[in-house]
Amino acid sequence: MTGRQSLALEALGLQVRYPGSGTSALALDELRVNRGQTLCVLGPSGSGKTTFLDCLAGLVRPDRGSLIVLGQDLSSLGDAARRRFRLTRLGSVSQRFELVPYLTALENVLLPARLRPSRSDRARDLEEARGLLDAMGLTALSRRKPGQLSCGEAQRVAVCRALLGSPELCLADEPTSNLDPAAAGLVLELLLARCEKTGGTLVLTTHDRGLAAAFDLVIDLGEGRRAW
Repeated sequence: MTGRQSLALEALGLQVRYPGSGTSALALDELRVNRGQTLCVLGPSGSGKTTFLDCLAGLVRPDRGSLIVLGQDLSSLGDAARRRFRLTRLGSVSQRFELVPYLTALENVLLPARLRPSRSDRARDLEEARGLLDAMGLTALSRRKPGQLSCGEAQRVAVCRALLGSPELCLADEPTSNLDPAAAGLVLELLLARCEKTGGTLVLTTHDRGLAAAFDLVIDLGEGRRAW
């Protein structure tokens, strides 16, 4: 792949404003991330980290600028097409985890495969889901529901769900924020290793500047508007 085909995302003059005000929620001059690269997004609360991920997922439309994600101009797609894009090409971890309360940990990890419009190999999905839970040290908890999990355990289940099916782009919003140092290291290692193995692109937000050294690219929305 050459040129734009090799890009996972390209943002130019991106700006998002809070509804009903002129206040900027996100301002990003220029960013290009190649497929297979990893990007760490730093910045304090309110600097636009989550808003940026929501733009990449097609949940928020920028007020200004250009944003191309995996070759798609998401602003040109309707709601149904953007939902399909998220289901088939993205994996995501939110700060709220968004686990389904009546499903077990294993069933939550498998949920993206069940919702995708195209049929998948259920046996293969099950094997992959169990492997991800095992890598996170969660095998013994696979039959528990979210209400029976600690905050850190629920966070790790959400990470497993985001990685199921080897998505082209994985968006992780503060995935280590509720974890002790050992568990945080495990999560980061798995995210980076899986994306390297599958050729996927990882965009991760964090307050922890110590994580930045593990990534190909870093951008600090609190200090600058370009990647370094």
